Amino acid sequence: MNTFKRRRRDPLIGAIVTLGMLVVIPMGLRLLGVRAWPFLAGALPGALSLWLPRGPFAVALAVCYGLATLYLAFHALPRLRRPDPVQLAAATALATPSVAALSLIAERGGYHLLGYTPHMLALTVAHFHFAGFAAALVAGLVGRQARSGAAALTVPAGTLLVLGGYFVGDWAELAGSLVLTAGMWWVGWLAWRSFRGVFLLTGAVLVASMLLALSWAVGQATGLPHPSMELMIATHGVGNAFGFALCAVAALRRLDPL
Repeated sequence: MNTFKRRRRDPLIGAIVTLGMLVVIPMGLRLLGVRAWPFLAGALPGALSLWLPRGPFAVALAVCYGLATLYLAFHALPRLRRPDPVQLAAATALATPSVAALSLIAERGGYHLLGYTPHMLALTVAHFHFAGFAAALVAGLVGRQARSGAAALTVPAGTLLVLGGYFVGDWAELAGSLVLTAGMWWVGWLAWRSFRGVFLLTGAVLVASMLLALSWAVGQATGLPHPSMELMIATHGVGNAFGFALCAVAALRRLDPL
């Protein structure tokens, strides 16, 4: 059903997603050995679409972003042929922005996609930039540095389980959240052990933000009291975007590409 309401999205969500599109992913592409400028050619109109009212023009700009994410997905394919946890984590990082782009196109048009409202789709866009791209990229880099294939795989596995939970139900999504939380905590600890410095901050952010994610997922599955969506955006969302993704990717840029 097309609601096609001409209203702007939550500006905080817009700011978080803009950071992912224009800063975190381009910085991360250098760590993946992928040229960023073809992606940015589509990311710039995609970011603009976030700040426009819903409608045909915003959808057209979001489609440009969808094409840019297909460019990333194309670079993921060769990595899937290698039975290597680090390369699988890299492939997950390159593929997940396509999920965000599909959600963005539907949300900018005011459509319900697979039963999800435009507001939930906006949250999905943010999720697959940070728990998708950034977390999988950091897991791959830290897993390679720490020589831990299992650490490299836990975050991609958790992300894909959360995605599957969208279609199966709240309990499946909770299971994915548990795996993703454990994986991100493990990766955060390995990063701090390997690099120290800024990863003391990112590790602290991960502990707090993922506890919030777990409390929300448990509440959704059981009906127990849990944080509101507005509080989750302002705490979990902002913390993961700025305290984890931005800081971690910036700190890891001195490493060789995956």
